[in-house]
Amino acid sequence: MKVSTIPVKKSVSKINFIPLDKIVWAALTIISIFTSHTSQAQVSTSSSIYQTLKKQDSLLFDVGFNTCNIPVFDTLVSDNFEFYHDQAGMMLSKAAFINSVKNNVCSLNYKASRVLEPGSMQVYPLEKNGVLYGAIETGIHRFYALESGKPLYFTSRAKFSNVWKLENGEWRLIRSLSYDHQDTEVGAPNLEDVGSVEAWMRQYKVPALAVGLINHGKLQQIKVYGELDKGRPAAYNSIFNVASLTKTVTTMITLRLVSEGKWSLDEPLYKYWTDPDVKNDPRSKLLTTRHILTQQSGFPNWRWELNDKKLAFQFDPGIKFQYSGEGFEYLTRALEAKFHKPLSELASELVFKPLGMTDSHLTWDSSMDEARFAIPHDINGNPLPIEKNKTSNGADQLKTTIADYGKFMISVMNHEGISEEIAKQMVSNNTKTKEGRYIGLGWFIYDPLGNDEYAISHGGDDPGAHSICFLLPKSGKGIIIFTNSENGTRLYIDLIKGFLAEKGQAILDIELK
Repeated sequence: MKVSTIPVKKSVSKINFIPLDKIVWAALTIISIFTSHTSQAQVSTSSSIYQTLKKQDSLLFDVGFNTCNIPVFDTLVSDNFEFYHDQAGMMLSKAAFINSVKNNVCSLNYKASRVLEPGSMQVYPLEKNGVLYGAIETGIHRFYALESGKPLYFTSRAKFSNVWKLENGEWRLIRSLSYDHQDTEVGAPNLEDVGSVEAWMRQYKVPALAVGLINHGKLQQIKVYGELDKGRPAAYNSIFNVASLTKTVTTMITLRLVSEGKWSLDEPLYKYWTDPDVKNDPRSKLLTTRHILTQQSGFPNWRWELNDKKLAFQFDPGIKFQYSGEGFEYLTRALEAKFHKPLSELASELVFKPLGMTDSHLTWDSSMDEARFAIPHDINGNPLPIEKNKTSNGADQLKTTIADYGKFMISVMNHEGISEEIAKQMVSNNTKTKEGRYIGLGWFIYDPLGNDEYAISHGGDDPGAHSICFLLPKSGKGIIIFTNSENGTRLYIDLIKGFLAEKGQAILDIELK
């Protein structure tokens, strides 16, 4: 998993505009259209027209622009639509604008995502002779970009004014202006201000957020906000699916066994287990634990991604980086075969019980308190089905709390249960994934961050559930972020920069290289 990245000076959308010098004429035209009519004062947020425009805005951007649902534009945008941009100029055609969005913003290599800044939207009704014919919507919005092979990153923040017109009883966007663009993001609200945090979350449609802050080598604060599901407030001990953070537990189980002399990083795994799909491939005799923990197994992320849905080597083990959940599942089966125990039992013996992680589960069993579980949600805030797995998965489906995972992170920082030699290898730059980012043994390593500091990290991504953690071992700082939303990654940038400061910025700079 890759963390979201820092602001860059990049155009929000790759649209071909009319030259900028015509923008003055455009502004004068708009003023002349509306100043001859009576405009009422700003309406309250509870008014029907405000709620109507808020819904139209959401349909236009959340449903249309952000998901590249092009038919929405045909429905919401007037045939007489005009668009004005203070940096790139103007477009005077609905068809040209929609084609540009379709062919550029929604291309395979580039996609933009727009977020309305909480509390910024204002609505001013437009009337003629006492009859409502339109409204002006103003506000501030932020744009993020997702390019092929890169995570979501901030591009700009700008003011906007949208003119909505009633056409045959339907609200249509007839004019749109985007201006005062800035390349500095606003940042997360103060975590002590629960109301502001939850308003921020609502804007991103993230029902629940849990944050753990590590300072001076201690889990200093746990902050949990929002709702597990509609009408169920999230509590201090809420349980989240943290997806691929499961791999960090499997890693530490393995490294503890290696440190005890009960397992080898370099012994071929076929001596204990071979997946039936690759039993006839000679490369199965080469695969080791080290290949898997350094993400050089040669496997795809998941076998179902391949055409025949069968596991296969895509290159020889040890050749190059390729992130793989299958590798960790392979390691799990080998561990279970040698020790004649399910991974959940090994986790309990080697990690959960020693650390007092009483709310951590690799399977959905009778000890799971479903009333405290954060239901996953899609991009529109709708709940998704819960996967109640009955079998341990070494790559996915860990359910845990911030308090439990914080204990785990502190133990990792302190090298508890592993030898110093293994600890050194764990944070070594074993596999280069990009400039400044590596895989150690089971952990992503960000190095250098300045002043001899480095970070270890991992993230987790399942449908409707996103999580990430960072440790700065030398300064004793760290952050843990759990969410129950497909939009959860949108909160990462602000939180990482807000708490990890310049080191967080350095991490994000590495991601953007």
